[in-house]
Amino acid sequence: MTNTKPVKIVETVLRDGHQSLAATRMRISDMLPMLEQLDDVGYFALEGWGGATFDSCLRFLNEDPWERLRTLKRHLKKTPIQMLLRGQNVLGYNHYADDVVAEFIKKAVDNGVGIIRIFDALNDVRNLETAMRVSKESGAHVQGAFVYTISPYHKDTDFLKVAKDLVAMGADSICIKDMAGLLMPYAAYNLVKTLKSEIQVPIDLHTHYTSGMASMTLLKAIEAGVDIIDTALSPFALGTSQPPTEAMVATLEGQERDTGIKKEQLFSIADHFRGVKAKLTEDFKLPTNIMIDTKVLSFQIPGGMLSNLLNQMKEQGAADQYPQLLEEMPRVRAELGYPPLVTPTSQIVGSMATFNVLLGRYKMIPREVKDLVRGKYGRTPAPIDPEIKKIILGDDDPITYRPADDIAPQLDSLRQQLADKGYPNASVEDVLTYGLFPEVALKFFETNR
Repeated sequence: MTNTKPVKIVETVLRDGHQSLAATRMRISDMLPMLEQLDDVGYFALEGWGGATFDSCLRFLNEDPWERLRTLKRHLKKTPIQMLLRGQNVLGYNHYADDVVAEFIKKAVDNGVGIIRIFDALNDVRNLETAMRVSKESGAHVQGAFVYTISPYHKDTDFLKVAKDLVAMGADSICIKDMAGLLMPYAAYNLVKTLKSEIQVPIDLHTHYTSGMASMTLLKAIEAGVDIIDTALSPFALGTSQPPTEAMVATLEGQERDTGIKKEQLFSIADHFRGVKAKLTEDFKLPTNIMIDTKVLSFQIPGGMLSNLLNQMKEQGAADQYPQLLEEMPRVRAELGYPPLVTPTSQIVGSMATFNVLLGRYKMIPREVKDLVRGKYGRTPAPIDPEIKKIILGDDDPITYRPADDIAPQLDSLRQQLADKGYPNASVEDVLTYGLFPEVALKFFETNR
């Protein structure tokens, strides 16, 4: 059955747009002048919270992320605020106890979040159980996401299986999350067709321009019947961000799946954000003119990570070994069970490959690599190479159950720790902030509480 409904749009300028191009440095003051206008556009959602915004608010902008969310909610009366949540990792880099995950989600919804996009770096749905259940109970729209990647163990039928599991767990919609811009146009067409053949809930496609194909990818997905697409207003589009909202709206104008959004309404908003981008570039000395790099299709390494790896090699005085590192990355990824390269697995594979090149293969093994191989992050898409497993684990038994089952409740002890540090009357929000980013939170509280 052909989808003839208007294409809906998630606008990412308030979150992923500036996370991708301006190191998540946009302040709430940069957003405020345009919030009412954004609210009037007719978007499906405004992505404005989660991802790296929480950490960045505290660490670089001296802003309370909870206060930012409340401010957004005060100004956005019609359009749901969407957030990105890393399942059991919440917005941090480790797994947290179920009580922390649950309380965080309840407070996010209380403070204004309407749609929660939830993903796990390994597509292990066990790591999404608590987050999805509590999001539903809290009254949010739950968007179950799977991470798109390319490997011999990732076929359309594999992604369909994950999507069906997510629907069975209560997902109100499904997101294809292509964080590295690996999804090619015709592959997108086939993947969306596969999902639409067996899934009734709406399908959203989130991709990045990293390889230069994202607009074509969205168009082919629309032809295949995708319901929702993620775009960013032009000043914060392209490069390693999303396709430009205005261009996609114009492309569909007068066509069967016209978005119903008036592109003229977007121009003055884009003008404002053009000024914001110039200001952020200057204030934070940011290289916001990020080039596309089609090499990502071979290395499957997100663009930002390539530059980080090169810097690391330079710091070690080993820049000449960078080509070996690029060859080592896919090899390590295969040996470690083909994890998608997204936080935190991209960093884990990257550091292992770096050590292999600098010190010899698997001579030095970081703790995170041991944890990944043991199963502390969940199930890898493919089996881990048995020889590598033996080197890394020795005779230790791997974990075969949901990793968070090992984590005792944490909220009470976090509350107690904060009280001991001089904050006996900390709000639940402050306790959660401290739980996710202890050092950064304490520094923030010293100047703001």
